[in-house]
Amino acid sequence: MAAGTSNYWEDLRKQARQLENELDLKLVSFSKLCTSYSHSSTRDGRRDRYSSDTTPLLNGSSQDRMFETMAIEIEQLLARLTGVNDKMAEYTNSAGVPSLNAALMHTLQRHRDILQDYTHEFHKTKANFMAIRERENLMGSVRKDIESYKSGSGVNNRRTELFLKEHDHLRNSDRLIEETISIAMATKENMTSQRGVLKSIHSKMNTLANRFPAVNSLIQRINLRKRRDSLILGGVIGICTILLLLYAFH
Repeated sequence: MAAGTSNYWEDLRKQARQLENELDLKLVSFSKLCTSYSHSSTRDGRRDRYSSDTTPLLNGSSQDRMFETMAIEIEQLLARLTGVNDKMAEYTNSAGVPSLNAALMHTLQRHRDILQDYTHEFHKTKANFMAIRERENLMGSVRKDIESYKSGSGVNNRRTELFLKEHDHLRNSDRLIEETISIAMATKENMTSQRGVLKSIHSKMNTLANRFPAVNSLIQRINLRKRRDSLILGGVIGICTILLLLYAFH
């Protein structure tokens, strides 16, 4: 019976790790799609100013479809991972041995933290993508109005040219902001990965200290001896300094 329940727990952990790996890859691709959408929209906007207004933005629409597809896939993976975590929670509540139950709860909490981080990152990236798409739609509408005005008047108004230059400056500023956001997101991913590694190391150190109390006691004695040696060395240096000063002023 114990072997069967142990195998059930290991199967759940294996499913959770597999889903977490899939989510990690999907979220990286999702973030890259968000960044490339802004850059491609900037290039399309510059090209469309010299082309017909009826030319379809195939690249943008293709990226929109990719965004919708990837968002649905990530939401499904998050739902599946949530279900696995719920099953793990039910298993830990039914476990009978207190020490074993504490270890299972620690593992479950780690998987819950990973799920929370992935969910937060997904919603943040999705919100950024939606904001970029809305801004691009607004800028495209303004650009079409400007082109319509220019074609209707038949003259290159100086004020319109200045407005177009200012429009380009704004788009360049948006592009720089998006690049900064991408760098910040990459930094956040690296910090999250490092935090997980540090947590794992800390957990292993605590486990070793609990399993081998003699090692922990030996480390404490070594630290006490180092402090005592430091105090003795400091006292000797102080006495020597005082003697040198007395000798110098004598």
